[in-house]
Amino acid sequence: MIVKILGPGCRNCHTLEERTRAALTQLGLDAEIQAVTDYAQIAGYGVMKTPGLVVDEEVLVAGKVPSVKDLTQLIAER
Repeated sequence: MIVKILGPGCRNCHTLEERTRAALTQLGLDAEIQAVTDYAQIAGYGVMKTPGLVVDEEVLVAGKVPSVKDLTQLIAER
């Protein structure tokens, strides 16, 4: 599983990464986590407001930082 955190490296981006790691741990999943900071690449996913979360090339979150519980549910449902 490849997880991408889309954004410029702001506080919300770091919070989303921390919560995503916690959700993955709760689900017992291993993932490669990548930071995507290039605005052209971010826009390529159709994300206009950061942070964004992409799992295996599917955009799950854009423009908000969900709770660990919500992230766990989003990841489990895919």
